[in-house]
Amino acid sequence: MKLITFTVPCYNSEGYMRRCIDSLLVCGEEAEIIIVNDGSTDGTGQVADEYSARYPDIVRVIHKENGGHGSGVNAGIQNAKGLYFKVVDSDDWLDKDCLFIVMEHLRKWAAMPHPTDLLICNYVYDHLNEGIQRSMGYQNVFPEDRVHTWNDIGWFKPSQYLLMHALIFRTQVLWDSGVKLPEHTFYVDNIFAYQPLPFVKSLCYLNLDLYHYFLGRDDQSVTEENFKKRIDQQIRVTKLVAEAADLRQVAQVYPKLARYMRQNISMMVSISSIYLLLINTEEALAKRKALWAYMKELDQRLYLQLRYIKFSGLTYLPGKMGRLVTVGGYRFARKIYKFN
Repeated sequence: MKLITFTVPCYNSEGYMRRCIDSLLVCGEEAEIIIVNDGSTDGTGQVADEYSARYPDIVRVIHKENGGHGSGVNAGIQNAKGLYFKVVDSDDWLDKDCLFIVMEHLRKWAAMPHPTDLLICNYVYDHLNEGIQRSMGYQNVFPEDRVHTWNDIGWFKPSQYLLMHALIFRTQVLWDSGVKLPEHTFYVDNIFAYQPLPFVKSLCYLNLDLYHYFLGRDDQSVTEENFKKRIDQQIRVTKLVAEAADLRQVAQVYPKLARYMRQNISMMVSISSIYLLLINTEEALAKRKALWAYMKELDQRLYLQLRYIKFSGLTYLPGKMGRLVTVGGYRFARKIYKFN
């Protein structure tokens, strides 16, 4: 068995995928790299096959019809042979020095009767073309370099949550959780980073800036204009996240995890609400109202928490002044955190 599977979903990634793959090859034959060519129309498939020919014991290629990012992740999960599993998007990369330290930990856990279920590291918003970086860490939430459970964690800040970029799951956890991402849908990484969490019985946090999340391409799904165009997909993913787990059951075993998962839903609802305000049409405002009505029908208790306790309530303030406050707060946060 391989120690770790890296899955690299690729769609028309010819111009930048080499940087990503090269950063993973430092793990040698302890790792497998599954490059998923998701129906690309450029030279992505040829580049992938080139790596497979040069590194036949490390790189595998899956050529498939286009199904979107989630379909590529699904293919990686289904075909993984590694004890651990990590998704690395084709325009991103991993820090090589940090990766050596990560591999040391995975190697140690692999020799144990019960390997750790989840490894969490920092990720870096990397505006490479502008020379701007911002590290996002979890020092306030998790004990550092110690295996623990969800009952040992601290408080997440209102704007702080676990992205796919921060996570390395034990592959069996993903299989046990049954996570399967919808096809032809953006923002599905939110489901990947949420649904498996209650199946994690042990976790460890390393204060390492492992993952570099590249920002700067105009065609990226996280740009403001693309978010507006794809708001229906964001709403769909928000609903799927809200439906993915029974938080009352989670709270019986891991109350602190349930608290975080409610906060995660709050953030998803907030993002949807804010972008519907930015679109600012009658149809968008009607969708915003419908989303909140959906949350109320889904879980009355959760709705009340989202509406009156969690941060999301600040994105559903009444009247024109409430809308101005919400949009102004978003603009300020975007300027400070540079998240898109």
